[in-house]
Amino acid sequence: MPDTSGYQLHIIHSIREIGEAAWNACLGDTLSPTKANPFLSYAFLEALELSGCVCEQTGWLPHHMALRDETAQTLAVLPLYLKSHSQGEYVFDHAWADALERSGGQYYPKLQSAIPFTPVNAPKVLARKGINLSTALAAMANGMQQLCERYPISSSHLTFLPEDQKSEFEKQGFLVRRDQQFHWVNEDYESYDDFLAQLSSRKRKNIRKERKTAQKHGLIIRHKQGSDITEADWDAFYDFYMDTGARKWGRPYLNRAFFSLIGERLADKILLIMAYDNDTPVAGALNFIGGDTLYGRYWGTVGDYPCLHFELCYHQAIDWAIAHKMLCVEAGAQGEHKLARGYIPQTTWSAHWIAHPAFREAIDDYLQRERQAAEAEQDFLTTLSPFKKGDA
Repeated sequence: MPDTSGYQLHIIHSIREIGEAAWNACLGDTLSPTKANPFLSYAFLEALELSGCVCEQTGWLPHHMALRDETAQTLAVLPLYLKSHSQGEYVFDHAWADALERSGGQYYPKLQSAIPFTPVNAPKVLARKGINLSTALAAMANGMQQLCERYPISSSHLTFLPEDQKSEFEKQGFLVRRDQQFHWVNEDYESYDDFLAQLSSRKRKNIRKERKTAQKHGLIIRHKQGSDITEADWDAFYDFYMDTGARKWGRPYLNRAFFSLIGERLADKILLIMAYDNDTPVAGALNFIGGDTLYGRYWGTVGDYPCLHFELCYHQAIDWAIAHKMLCVEAGAQGEHKLARGYIPQTTWSAHWIAHPAFREAIDDYLQRERQAAEAEQDFLTTLSPFKKGDA
């Protein structure tokens, strides 16, 4: 294990106690033009806390870790939460919780390092320039393990990790889990038609038919960014979000205050794609703009418009990404339906520390088999790619 002597690990119950300057200093090259990730920003994570979306009452109690030196300078940070449930994570461990509790154990509370309600790949250990990342990561891993040993905490989890950090946590004894998402990758396309030309004839025809169906509703589609996004837009979008959330998972995670906060603080990182019936907004899709990636997040509508979901969430996102030279569109968790629209399966990783030895052994055995199944499924889905094969 790398030498972490001389450093102290602190548990912080509000990101404001770390402070924006110290947090941003630890972001390092994740603030660079190509690697910038809006979900790691102080503004985004603080908005979740200030709005009350993330707090003890919602089951997301901040337990951020800060690695500091003898001068109290923050050298590295880890967004971390003490969880009383497994909602809003998108890497499902409900079966694990059920198994442990049926055997007489207690799964909650657990520790969760994640961007709340956001299934986006992003580093979790963030270190100030000049600090050895492996050293910081080892300290964080050890800290998470010690919390599980000292307190009635069953486990520690880090979800949607980049592969390099996954590997580092694996070295520290964490179990790794494999899953997949569907991402669109820009192969230097000059236009949407240029992208379509790379698809097989049948898939190309299906997409054109789908887009025509969406266009037949006679709606006006607008892309809104920055100061163009008003509180009235957020009012409308929040109605869409609440309707979709209530139908899909029963209790939407975000409140209205959160959208105003990100509208104030992250307006230049937001792309709101809205559909209007004359002047009345009837549907919308919220995207966040990274350095080279467009992240699709939420969508909703107050009407019945066949194919409009595909148009706003997938086709319009690709259109915008091509026009703005973005390298990738990440359209959120799950969804094999994305494959036919040019979104290709990509591996995602998570890392897990299980405190109970017998339970850990059982989870380890399960994950080994699950990884094999996940790899086989991804290989199969890749063969179903809509892109031309050979000379087709």
